[in-house]
Amino acid sequence: MSQRPDTPLLDTVATPQDLRRIDKSRLRQLSDELRTEMIDAVGSTGGHLGSGLGVVELTVAIHYVFNTPEDKLIWDVGHQAYPHKILTGRRDRIRTLRQGGGLSGFTKRSESEYDPFGAAHSSTSISAGLGFAVANKLNDRPGKAIAVIGDGAMSAGMAYEAMNNAEQAGNRLIVILNDNDMSIAPPVGGLSAYLARMVSSSEYLGLRSLASRISRKLSRRVHSGLEKAEEYTRGMVTGGTLFEELGFYYVGPIDGHDLDHLIPVLENVRDSEQGPILVHVVTKKGKGYAPAENSADKYHGVAKFDVITGEQKKSSGGPPNYQNVFGDTLAKLAESDLRICAITAAMPSGTGVDRFARAHPERAFDVGIAEQHGVTFAAGLAAQGMRPFAAIYSTFLQRAYDQVVHDVAIQNLPVRFAIDRAGLVGADGATHAGSFDVTYLASLPNFVVMAAADEAELVHMTYTAAEYDEGPIAFRYPRGAGVGVPLPEKPEKLEIGKGRVVREGSKIALLSLGTRLHEALKAADQLEAKGLSTTVADMRFAKPLDTALIEKLMRTHEVVVTIEEAAIGGLGAHVLTFASDEGLTDAGLKIRTMRLPDMFQDHDDPAKQYDEARLNATHIVETVLKALRHNSAGVAEARA
Repeated sequence: MSQRPDTPLLDTVATPQDLRRIDKSRLRQLSDELRTEMIDAVGSTGGHLGSGLGVVELTVAIHYVFNTPEDKLIWDVGHQAYPHKILTGRRDRIRTLRQGGGLSGFTKRSESEYDPFGAAHSSTSISAGLGFAVANKLNDRPGKAIAVIGDGAMSAGMAYEAMNNAEQAGNRLIVILNDNDMSIAPPVGGLSAYLARMVSSSEYLGLRSLASRISRKLSRRVHSGLEKAEEYTRGMVTGGTLFEELGFYYVGPIDGHDLDHLIPVLENVRDSEQGPILVHVVTKKGKGYAPAENSADKYHGVAKFDVITGEQKKSSGGPPNYQNVFGDTLAKLAESDLRICAITAAMPSGTGVDRFARAHPERAFDVGIAEQHGVTFAAGLAAQGMRPFAAIYSTFLQRAYDQVVHDVAIQNLPVRFAIDRAGLVGADGATHAGSFDVTYLASLPNFVVMAAADEAELVHMTYTAAEYDEGPIAFRYPRGAGVGVPLPEKPEKLEIGKGRVVREGSKIALLSLGTRLHEALKAADQLEAKGLSTTVADMRFAKPLDTALIEKLMRTHEVVVTIEEAAIGGLGAHVLTFASDEGLTDAGLKIRTMRLPDMFQDHDDPAKQYDEARLNATHIVETVLKALRHNSAGVAEARA
């Protein structure tokens, strides 16, 4: 085990109150030690690295200037909050990040009073901050709400919806735009830092407010002319015209790593009677750690790594990841079908769309963190004869459900939904688990919903979706590597609504949807060892159901168990409804459904999550045996 870094000043800081007692001249040293501590911690746990490194000085400055936790600090997304966690009483647990029973990789209300709002999806911070600020205003409380939002999150419409209403909060709301890709502002320097201090000063803001009040006393035309002249003059210098139009006092851009500039600006903003205020801060992702600064992806998310070299621990090979199987398959299909195109919402590598984009750049679209727009954009493409694939994580597709219903399903448009990260996701926990897509899609008229049991099935389902033009179709697949089956040389077009029997038996029927098929086969081996002949069916489709197969198995088997890595309301619910409607339960048949539990499962090792969810082979066997005992008791009671 490597030796912990030497951090004498950081060792004196357990809470932000300790931080505020440090002389301002020593905050540079504290920031350096904080950055070192974060690098060492993430090196041992893995997690999000580059974004947290970029906000070290900003984190120190915010907690130094503002009275947290009375002032509410809200980190958008939350994956940049590791330095914040270290400074807010959680340093002793920082090396438990993303591990079972350890700290969450995101902000979490139940974890600390310094996390007033949980976040893991983007672009929510300004809306939440507005809620805190208005609540303080209505209750005449002095506390501020500080929302820190990255420029990537500014690609989502929700951020602008919140800003459009933010004027109600007055000076109780402060938004800090963390511009970490230089995508909004030009390079900053001494002049822009001076301008930021000037436009955030009480003298400037007071003078501006006075001028505004005087101009209102003049004619409407004069007032409008003065207001626009001031606005656009300052906008040309600082770049804040857009935010001014939304009702914010704009301050910036300023260097987010220069504490000598950052702290005076935040102090001015804190003490201002004007508001709401937006502070534009420019930072560098991966700041202070050369491997992260120099990498193309900024070390956004990392496995465990060597702190000295930056080298991440590599996997030992094995099957390809599901998203890469999808991306490569779609790229191959698009060679002969010019109608195929791919859409992702800021997750090109996470969904495999990056592979498609390298082969077909003109037909690949990254719409940013804008799932709603992405789905309706796909609907428009489909309406014009294209074959769009919307490749979106299950948890993020939830954000576009209204568009899925109204813009796709009701119009019966053939949008193909490639649903990545379906099911449990290990270290990312409840916020990123794909638990609900089967339920929320299979309940919609016109939809076809498939689930891949392995990487070969994913190839077939990608091709099937490409060839299906009758309406919307979705196929789900999990995070991570496949199970190791050979990939087909030529994809097969599946018959819609037809499952497959992968093992024949006579007493027990296991109906699996998606990723638990191989656990069902293990369970069948164990049941056969107990003398219980077992059929295993890969249902392939949650909608439409293979009703002929289901009825056949129900009429010829004593116990039927449905198994799926999805929430209640999915395959099991649809099978039960069919069985009830058709009267298939009247002859003493025992039907059991196995699914994800009715709870939000915390981050943990995937194997432990499956064990907690009771979706392993052992639990399948237990479910069958319990049903058989119940059935035998029922028969005996009836005979008596």
